[in-house]
Parts: sequence; structure tokens; C-alpha cells
Amino acid sequence: MSKPVLIVLHQEQSTSGRVGYALRQRGFTLDTRRPPLGEPLPEDLSHYAGVVIFGGPMSANDPDAFIGEEMRLIERTLKADTPFLGLCLGAQLLCRALGTRVFKHPHEETEIGYYPLRPTKAGETWARSCGAVWPRAVYHWHREGFDLPKGAELLAEGDAFQHQAFRMGQKTLALQFHPEVTYAMICRWTTRAFERMNHKGARAPHEHRDGWFQHDHDVGHWLDAVLDGWIGQANALSPRR
Repeated sequence: MSKPVLIVLHQEQSTSGRVGYALRQRGFTLDTRRPPLGEPLPEDLSHYAGVVIFGGPMSANDPDAFIGEEMRLIERTLKADTPFLGLCLGAQLLCRALGTRVFKHPHEETEIGYYPLRPTKAGETWARSCGAVWPRAVYHWHREGFDLPKGAELLAEGDAFQHQAFRMGQKTLALQFHPEVTYAMICRWTTRAFERMNHKGARAPHEHRDGWFQHDHDVGHWLDAVLDGWIGQANALSPRR
């Protein structure tokens, strides 16, 4: 049996979306934990092929105990040289674990919906090495950004929040955006958190849905290539479906 990938979610109804589906396609099983609901995180990561921490409505600066537990998990992951992928809150927690600031936009701007993405020169080189092509726009849902950790390589930039993607070596990848979203997830988020559409800079619900049809195909192809470079397949002999 292959090693599972540890999936960290933050709400009862949250799912790993397209990322979870893509990992299962590659032959990995998923061990899903929800620390805010009291589910413990593993101490020993030798039994895991990788760790993915997803987003959530909370802040990486919150004083809740599970925030500290997740940062300690990240520290153990990096020490064990286990592949790590941080998405939105997961990326911000990685930054905090590395001693870097996570902060609100000085003019209260948010990114909620689809926004343009600009790869850096390093990001273009990295993408080519993965066989990936950067999408022109990606899906966001956040009001905080982060400074770039020491030693990180910036891969992509944005307008309101400059740092959108970075990597640390070959196995640690942080994304401010949400490549995991499905159309159903977008409909659910914009319905259950409709009040967020009133935040400065947020897109209207119909723009979220229209953006999915416009950009999701490219995001999906990019994610497939990136996951192959980040974690590969559990069994190279297993066919991809």
C-alpha cells in the first residue's frame, strides 16, 4: 500500500476538491483531519507521502490552539523533508511558521473571486520544468497576504497582494489562491458567505461563476502538471484515469 497524503481542512463541510481528486487519481489515499473540530494531527510524518493544508475563514494570526498545532505540523513536515502544499490559509501558516508576517491589506482590499496572475521569471522557468503553463487568472478568497519568507523563490505575483506563489526547494509549495475549487464549491461559497461580496475589491457572485467557465480549464491543466512535479504518483505502474 502507498503512503497516504495528509489533508488538513478547517470546517465540517469543507472538502479537498480538485486537489483531493487529483491525488486519488495518482494512487494516493487521503488521511483527512479537521483540527478546529478537535481531530488530532500526527506527530510522526514518516508514514505520509505529503501534507496539504487548505484554506478556511480564520486568520493565521488567530490565537486558537489549532493554529499553533498546524504551525508545529508544518515545522515537522519541513524537518522531515516531506512534500508540503499550502493553499491560502495553508500558505499563510507556512509563512508564520517560518517567522514571516501575515497581514491585512493597508487599504482593506480583498481578493474574492478570479484575479489576474503574473508569473515571475523564476516562476516561468519552474513551470517549464514541470511541463505547466500558468493560467491567466486564478480563484481567490482572502483578505490577508504575507511577506516572502527568507530563502523562498517567488513564482507569481498579483495586484492587490503581491506574493501569490512561492516555493522552498523542490518539495515545499505555497499558493495564495485556490486551484482546488470546483463549480459546486464556488456556488456554495458565494451562497453561504454572500456578505463577503460586499468587501472592498470582491467580485459579484455571477463573476465568480463566469470566471470558472473562463479560466478553470487552464487552472486544471496547470494543477495536474504541478502535482506531478510536486509529489508524482503513488505507483508509477498505476494508470491515470
